[in-house]
Amino acid sequence: TKTISKCYVQVTGMTCASCVANIERNLRREDGIHSILVALMAGKAEVRYNPAVIHPSAIAELIRELGFGATVMENCGEGDGILELVVRGMTCASCVHKIESTLMKTNGVLYCSVALATNKAHIKYDPEIIGPRDVIQVIKDLGFTTSLVKKDRSASHLDHKQEIRQWKRSFVVSLVFCIPVMGLMIYMMVMDSQLSDAHAHHNMSDEELEALHSSMALEYQLLPGLSVMNFLSFLLCVPVQIFGGWHFYIQAYKALKHKTANMDVLIVLATSIAFVYSFVILLVAMAEKAKVNPVTFFDTPPMLFVFISLGRWLEHVAKGKTSEALARLISLQATEATIVTLGPDNVLLSEEQVDVELVQRGDIVKVVPGGKFPVDGRVIEGHSMVDESLITGEAMPVTKKPGNTVIAGSINQNGSLLISATHVGADTTLSQIVKLVEEAQTSKAPIQQFADKLSGYFVPCIVAVSVVTLLAWIIIGFVDFEIVEKYFLGYNKSISAAEVIIRFAFQASITVLCIACPCSLGLA
Repeated sequence: TKTISKCYVQVTGMTCASCVANIERNLRREDGIHSILVALMAGKAEVRYNPAVIHPSAIAELIRELGFGATVMENCGEGDGILELVVRGMTCASCVHKIESTLMKTNGVLYCSVALATNKAHIKYDPEIIGPRDVIQVIKDLGFTTSLVKKDRSASHLDHKQEIRQWKRSFVVSLVFCIPVMGLMIYMMVMDSQLSDAHAHHNMSDEELEALHSSMALEYQLLPGLSVMNFLSFLLCVPVQIFGGWHFYIQAYKALKHKTANMDVLIVLATSIAFVYSFVILLVAMAEKAKVNPVTFFDTPPMLFVFISLGRWLEHVAKGKTSEALARLISLQATEATIVTLGPDNVLLSEEQVDVELVQRGDIVKVVPGGKFPVDGRVIEGHSMVDESLITGEAMPVTKKPGNTVIAGSINQNGSLLISATHVGADTTLSQIVKLVEEAQTSKAPIQQFADKLSGYFVPCIVAVSVVTLLAWIIIGFVDFEIVEKYFLGYNKSISAAEVIIRFAFQASITVLCIACPCSLGLA
């Protein structure tokens, strides 16, 4: 007897079913190749060959000569079938041992583990030699009842509705409070520019200017040191900080717990510091009964949260669209299959309904008119028209006669067909499409990974820079107070120089933090 080995070849450049047929037809002619099975979506060929005659690298070379890219896959474990079963009727550890030892002796079973507590069995097998129905039969012969672990076909993990809702809420809350804050800010800017114009044209004294400044409605002080502008900004900022920023705080906390710094940390840091600093400086101004209103940063958090929560909301909406398509794809899969036993001359001997997961490679499956194809396969007998629009987008039904391939999930129209299963379970075209889309969703674009990596360094850097700013201004202030005096306008002459310096230094370092956060990197 000659030995037969099996290898997997990754094939790139296949575009349609005719490419698959081309590779299979040409390789079957070669010496030493026993059989070949190509999966289009997975881009994988499973070749059984005689190692005395041909090597995997030569097989890959043959495929390359046909004009496709081909590399031999090292980890051949991918062809193993995995079976999860619920086993009933086990009473003690000896039952477990009995099942495990019997299965391990069975030809084709590679690994088996049975848990008494959960009544579950996890089995790895070689689909070439044995199939799920054989395994179940072995366990039944031992006197236990067994059934498949029901897979959740609803694709609930692909549902983005909750995230879409939460970011939408976050965005709306931030927006509602952000608009008035922006309005106040623009009003102040306009008034300020009018003031400076007035100052330029009529050579007013500083006292008159001061009087004009405080006569503006928004600069009117409700309490000494608390202007209408600052009070309104504070009121509008609190709900945004709590409701708009809630999810950011949670995520930032999680990131810090794992000792990483992502964009959420920076957002939270900048908004919290801007908020806390503004709040504290207001309290100080009120305590001092300051004549000049302090400069606050209450406008930063709402605007930041608006931009970022809008971005997150849009991202989840886009993800949700793909997921919807994916959930529809998953729902196309058939749940049951009719397996038939054929006698000589293709005479039907018996047929039984089984779960799709139990169909084995090489099984003969009967598909009635109007039925879905449960697995990928080749037609053995019968003629029919098949609607394959779900995979190919081709609206016209395709004729199928013996020897043609059929795709799982497509719909048989007018004739009854017998097909031989070639790809089952996770290897069917439909499962592969679902897998590819899932992978595309969970994997990040390379640029996104790069941005995340950068932000890991970016956050500590910004914090460091703002600390340096703080220290630098404190040193400058104590060395040469006039510089601080020049830039720190309208500070209260009654407070000590040291306090002025420290206040100014804080203001500078907070500015650094607040400006660094809504950077293009973070928003993008």
